Amino acid sequence: MATGNIETWAGTISEIGPAYPFVGTEVYLTIVCAVFVLWFLVKQARMESAGLAEEQQKFGGKESLSKIVGSEDAKKS
Repeated sequence: MATGNIETWAGTISEIGPAYPFVGTEVYLTIVCAVFVLWFLVKQARMESAGLAEEQQKFGGKESLSKIVGSEDAKKS
C-alpha cells in the first residue's frame, strides 16, 4: 500500500498524492457506521425487552414484586 514517494516535505500535498488509503470514502463509511449503530441499538433494545418480559413472566408482575419488597422491608423493621 503505497501512498506516494515522499523524499522531502517541501512541495504541495497534491504533488505528493493521497496521505491515507481510500480517500473520498469518508462519507460512505460514516453512513455505514451510523446505520450499523442504529441497527445495533434497536436490536439491543428488543433483546432487553424480551429478556425483561421473560423475567416478568417468570417472577410475576409489578404487584407480586411490590409484595416481595414490602415483606422484606417489614422484616428489617
